[in-house]
Amino acid sequence: MSHSEPARTATRRIRSTILAAVVVVGAPLIGVLVYQSPESLSSSAAGAVDTLLGNQDGPPGAATFDGEIPSVSDLDPDLLDALRLAATDAADHGIELIVTSGRRSPEYQDQLLREAVSKYGSEAEAARWVATAETSAHVSGDAVDIGPSEAAAWLSTYGADYGLCQIYSNEPWHYELRPEATYHGCPAPYADPTEDPRMQK
Repeated sequence: MSHSEPARTATRRIRSTILAAVVVVGAPLIGVLVYQSPESLSSSAAGAVDTLLGNQDGPPGAATFDGEIPSVSDLDPDLLDALRLAATDAADHGIELIVTSGRRSPEYQDQLLREAVSKYGSEAEAARWVATAETSAHVSGDAVDIGPSEAAAWLSTYGADYGLCQIYSNEPWHYELRPEATYHGCPAPYADPTEDPRMQK
């Protein structure tokens, strides 16, 4: 993403401030400093610190597209390029696109699924929100969750211009690359992941 030098300096200053606050103030502020997507079920303070330090297996934390955090830098290169272009244009409209969850390890995806089963009471209901490690587009690096809500709304309106499409109606934050969308628009989203044929593996 191309920014002017002052913007880059400001971004570095913000990151340094956040990391300093985590170190000085400690775990109670993690929830304030790290944005979690609504579907993110794990929010331990230790995991959030790991995320800020770049641990790809920790919970998804706020990240920009600069390639410093493995959950972002390990995304499919074409998806990452599309996100960078969209983020640049969104910034021109005063909107900051933040990856709240990018590439996930299979182990972390399994953890999210176990937590979803516990939260929703059944595997069938959990499947509406969290995929298995074998079927998750997050594990393959082909999906991102975008926040905050105004950023997801901006991407819902303009994402097709970059080939970025919302895949599930119940997850307005979940985006995947569909290059043909730049010419034909995004396909209609599935109601939830249980309708997605890829989830039937």
